[in-house]
Amino acid sequence: MKPSPHPSSGPERPAPALPALPGRRGFLGGLLATAALAAAGPALATPARAAARPAPAPAPRATRPLLLGTYTSEAGGGTGIGTAAYDTATGAITPGPVITGVDNPSYLALHPSGSTVYAVAEQEVGAVTAVRLAPDGAYEVLGSRPTGGSGTTHLSVHPSGRWLLSANYGSGSVAVHPIAEDGALGERTDLVTHSSPPPGPGQGGPHAHQIVTAPDGGHVLAVDLGTDTVYTYALDESAGTLTEVSRAALAPGSGPRHLAFHPGGRSAYLACELDNTLVVCAYDPATGALTPGPGQSTGTGSGTSYPAQPVVTGDGAYVYLANRGPNSLTRYAVEDDGAALRLLDAVPVGGDWPRQLALSPDSSLLFAANQRSSTVTVFRVGPDGSLTVVGDPFPAPVAVCVLPLP
Repeated sequence: MKPSPHPSSGPERPAPALPALPGRRGFLGGLLATAALAAAGPALATPARAAARPAPAPAPRATRPLLLGTYTSEAGGGTGIGTAAYDTATGAITPGPVITGVDNPSYLALHPSGSTVYAVAEQEVGAVTAVRLAPDGAYEVLGSRPTGGSGTTHLSVHPSGRWLLSANYGSGSVAVHPIAEDGALGERTDLVTHSSPPPGPGQGGPHAHQIVTAPDGGHVLAVDLGTDTVYTYALDESAGTLTEVSRAALAPGSGPRHLAFHPGGRSAYLACELDNTLVVCAYDPATGALTPGPGQSTGTGSGTSYPAQPVVTGDGAYVYLANRGPNSLTRYAVEDDGAALRLLDAVPVGGDWPRQLALSPDSSLLFAANQRSSTVTVFRVGPDGSLTVVGDPFPAPVAVCVLPLP
């Protein structure tokens, strides 16, 4: 049984005005039925005062692997994890075979070794799956483990490579699984449900949407859209258990979805999909405390933008935000060593419902997974952070995640 859609990941969620938030994919359907998606507002052509980065030296031309997440239980969806290759010089994508035997892999994460990829199974009985990758393109599905929750929507690998962290949107919980030497997953070692504070207005219950380790490596942060809260945990790396050490409250009804850290490690940028803002947060590596600032404009005009995910360039100079409502990407210049953002512009994404963004390892290319148009758009990232579309959108069935490999 597949989860309903929210404008974020897998299934979707309902707009704040609705009495309750359905599953993530159902949520999207509800949003379409209740409101017309707004057209992107005029680009905010703020003078780009940020110093342009020096143009990188031309990299030797090569192709690198690209993995694609989808919904296997949705009409028009894929049959597993899609594989492809992208040209590092031109951004052109060449399709490859499908990794089958993986259900609803709507989000993917790579092990630090590069030898194993992990996928969520976003469905009523949530699960996580490990797939071993070989340099010659061969793969082996190593098996799945239940997360103990429903609608598993996000996962990440702890920097140690020993623990897999996952977030269950439907049940509002986060889980931990051990990772063996061969990349396979062991039985779950912890499951924490977000039972407080109470859900925000019209949000129905807790909805954990992301779990990620902070750059300091000592804290794990879980973003919950339903409780308008970001929880900080300490991970016991011997037992694989989580202990809450701090929590950050966002504006009621804001619906925090995904955050991305600045490489300096003291700032993070949090997309709030229900109030159409991007929040700059201060982060204290010593305590794990996250302190949200005021919500900032997405630069998309007066319509509902349903921001999905921010990404930060490797040098920390620019932030990009995917806006599903107007189908656009917002560009911000990073200032004050990461503590401030300046809105530059918003450009069309060239697809419908950009659900997830990813930068190539050198931040020279930006990939946008467009769920409703079943495409991936590729952009060249200029020295000034500008985005230029590369070629035609790449066809990918119900594209909800794109993962360029190093």
